[in-house]
Amino acid sequence: MTDTTLSPAAREAALSALAGNEVDVLVVGGGVVGAGSALDAATRGLSVGLLEARDFASGTSSRSSKLIHGGLRYLEMLDFALVREALRERGLILTRLAPHLARPVPFLYPLQHRGWERLYAGAGVLLYDTMAAAAPGLPRHRHLSRRGALRVAPALRRDALVGALQYYDAQLDDARHTMFLARTAAAYGAHVASRAEVVGFLREGERVTGVRVHDLEHDKTFEVRAQQVINATGVWTDDTQALVGERGQFHVRASKGIHLVVPRDRIQSATGIISRTPSSVLFIIPWGRHWIVGTTDTDWTLDKAHPAASSTDIDYLLDQVNKVLATPLTRTDVQGVYAGLRPLLSGESESTSKLSREHTVGSPTPGLVVVAGGKYTTYRVMARDAVDAAVHGLGRSVPRSCTERVPLLGADGYQALWNRRRVLADESGLHVARVEHLLGRYGSLIHELLDLIRADPGLGKPVDGADDHLRAELVYAASHEGARHLEDVLTRRTRISIETFDRGLAAADVAADLMGSVLGWSPDQTDREVRNYRLRVEAERASQEQPDDETADAARLGAPEVVPLRTP
Repeated sequence: MTDTTLSPAAREAALSALAGNEVDVLVVGGGVVGAGSALDAATRGLSVGLLEARDFASGTSSRSSKLIHGGLRYLEMLDFALVREALRERGLILTRLAPHLARPVPFLYPLQHRGWERLYAGAGVLLYDTMAAAAPGLPRHRHLSRRGALRVAPALRRDALVGALQYYDAQLDDARHTMFLARTAAAYGAHVASRAEVVGFLREGERVTGVRVHDLEHDKTFEVRAQQVINATGVWTDDTQALVGERGQFHVRASKGIHLVVPRDRIQSATGIISRTPSSVLFIIPWGRHWIVGTTDTDWTLDKAHPAASSTDIDYLLDQVNKVLATPLTRTDVQGVYAGLRPLLSGESESTSKLSREHTVGSPTPGLVVVAGGKYTTYRVMARDAVDAAVHGLGRSVPRSCTERVPLLGADGYQALWNRRRVLADESGLHVARVEHLLGRYGSLIHELLDLIRADPGLGKPVDGADDHLRAELVYAASHEGARHLEDVLTRRTRISIETFDRGLAAADVAADLMGSVLGWSPDQTDREVRNYRLRVEAERASQEQPDDETADAARLGAPEVVPLRTP
């Protein structure tokens, strides 16, 4: 392995290595599929570049329901192959690839009809567990009476169920997982850079031979040649294809899903809850000291970079969740809101909830591979298929994918360290709860955080305004995890932006100071980062008061894009 960080120096080295040179495979897009493709290609011994226009996971891959699941509802659609594949991937992530990032999570499915519904839903959950048997790691489902269900979920309305089923899925922090994929790819030799936008494609006749790149941090443009380019840009797939002058073999349609984050004490339950809504599925998902409530499923044709949640979206979710809760949630209970876009393969249906969650890979022109669609859980399969197509275009013998046996950084030794967490707490002087928090975010890389605290004990203190996190984590995000701007840290390396009532405003100044000490920011740049973040929060709050998508989108676009303050 090479450098295992996404440090500022590593970014510069990656861009220097790419500029004017040729790689075997260049991946465009730093979401979960792009980062997974870079890791897949690098672990086959190929020379690889990975370029992301904004921050890693800044699109769909940081805005999901945070679930790693087989898609229980796809069984009802008789999509057995998709469910089997997703359950296998869930098992790999939980037990081998990212045990430090993934957690089992129980869900209660309230039954509303006696007799037939228990048989029908029970058969579905039994099949789900049976299909997952080849990838163990989670408890099996169980049947509950109404009394038993209310014992584990007292928050439920008594008249909202006659009994229940409880089953297990898994969850992880999608943005951190995606960042770990990019970081692991870099550790295996991939040249990885964020804030490096592909603005055009190089061609020789019909063949795509590389890309033109704009380094947004230094306002420089250069070319990178590649034998194969993989377009893994999710909801931007059609836009990226337009740069090639090709519409492509398929069309990606964006579906908006919004989520609400509420404090844990607002819903009294020891389990997650899932129920049906008229247009989708409602999840109440345990998330540390919070609950995530979601989601919606509506067509979105406006700004892809900053999808906005409207007041109507929020009211809809509150209305749906309050149909099952004894004590209703109100707008004042909502601590955070986020909206994401699903990249769905467009078909005949006008309803986004019926569009395919399958993925597809195509090569619309020589030298270019496009991967689109799919689910977060099956990112590794999508990446493998995309690299397989690229390897076919290379025309030489290349080893098969081995990523099912490649743990992410932080995975090796995690379980042993978890067992030693009290020893780590004694040695570091941190409370054991803090050590558990760090292990669940960094795994066996926890020693790198503890080294920072040992060198500067002040970094072992909680962040003002966001005391779930230590100051060392903000420094580490900039020094090791590729965070380039304040927004990157508050919204993706941590979830301070949705886990505090003020959306992270109280933490912004100290976070900017800590980041600036790593990135060499001037006082002007530090002030600008804080000001831009405040404007972003104001714009998001304003959008969430608007009645529809169009007015919410206009309000959200009132905040400026993150741009570095460049010196002449």
